[in-house]
Amino acid sequence: MEQPNMSYIQSMSGGDKVFEQKLIGVIKREFPEEKEVFYANLKAGNYLKTADNVHKLKHKILILGLEKSYHTAVSFEDDLREGKTHLSADFEAILITLTDYLKTI
Repeated sequence: MEQPNMSYIQSMSGGDKVFEQKLIGVIKREFPEEKEVFYANLKAGNYLKTADNVHKLKHKILILGLEKSYHTAVSFEDDLREGKTHLSADFEAILITLTDYLKTI
């Protein structure tokens, strides 16, 4: 599985470390809450709301350098809107990877 990284954030920041830290701070603050809401909606079978949660999370996935995982998230979001959950385990693995990574930065 691909690994999260700071490449995209660094390219956006143009070397501005303050900007990088602010963006990381926003992600660290929002990600746990968005992940919790995602799991609650998935468990409740609210797939349209779950798709909305994936929509929010997929941008953080891309910002943290996970391009392949971003495409998985796009597919999962589309599938959820059709009531399909077969990519759930793949998406949950991405969330675990991000959770672990955010603890290190």
